[in-house]
Amino acid sequence: MKRVVFNKKGGVGKSTIACNLAAIGAAEGKKTLVVDLDAQGNSTQYLLGKNSTELEITLADFFDQMLNFRLRPKETREFIVPTPFENLFLLASHPSLQDLESKLESRYKIFKLRDALNELGKEFDVIYVDTPPALNFYTQSALIAADSCIIPFDCDDFSRRALYSLLDSVAEIRADHNAELKVEGIVVNQYQPRASLPQKLVQELIEEGLPVLPAFLSSSVKIRESHDQSRPMIHLAPNHKVSQEFIALHEALNKAGA
Repeated sequence: MKRVVFNKKGGVGKSTIACNLAAIGAAEGKKTLVVDLDAQGNSTQYLLGKNSTELEITLADFFDQMLNFRLRPKETREFIVPTPFENLFLLASHPSLQDLESKLESRYKIFKLRDALNELGKEFDVIYVDTPPALNFYTQSALIAADSCIIPFDCDDFSRRALYSLLDSVAEIRADHNAELKVEGIVVNQYQPRASLPQKLVQELIEEGLPVLPAFLSSSVKIRESHDQSRPMIHLAPNHKVSQEFIALHEALNKAGA
């Protein structure tokens, strides 16, 4: 299973959701890979902490070799680094991904990630792809490579309006490049059950027939602690309310993908 966490808006929890779902799967014994396509590298920082600045090889090297045929091409697995957590591995981000984007796009390398992840899919049980907050070369590459995508929704009216554009973008990728791509679900994030607006917005999405996953993620300072300590919630505080919400979300996704 290759899942992309996709939203063109920043700050909606893509990296947090990707890393925590991946960590839960890995803790359950599934060999799991996180692919960090965002040049900001939030997933890389989250899973590796201070070690993220000392990497000798990253996704930037993977993409760079596509532009330099004088180099001996390395297999994609040679770019994978282990994390401190058992069964959890990473294709790490680097700031130079941003500089490479226009070159990759002009040379039409948009299917290379699909080929790489198809090969890695034989080795890993689950692959999560964290994407930039834009429908750019990397995000499109990820959607072309994926079996499914999950869309974070952070319970405000701007996010609701943007949902329709996101769904249209997925439909276009499906029609043009990846007929198997599906929206596995909308992840309700930053949910406040006592506030009327989030309840109203989520209920309206459900009534419209949109695929809202039945496990909502609360807002909590514990998530910030998790980021600061570079430890996903299942390892930092497995009995915390938010950890249990992530576990419920993971189970809901497994049911949806069954």
